[in-house]
Amino acid sequence: MRCDSTGSNKETIMSILYVLIPLALILLGVAVWAFFWAVGSGQFDDLDTPAVRIVMDDDTKPDQDES
Repeated sequence: MRCDSTGSNKETIMSILYVLIPLALILLGVAVWAFFWAVGSGQFDDLDTPAVRIVMDDDTKPDQDES
């Protein structure tokens, strides 16, 4: 493929940057908002209990159907 010297390829690359940079900034803003929402709603308050809950012994026995 031959590269022409008209500069149309450079113009295409520059015009796509006008779309990608604002899109990246919008996505960054959404990610920052989601992080602060999660912190504000208490998603990160207790990180240890769910990990330990799986190994805690359950004292109740499941109901058994006798048929």
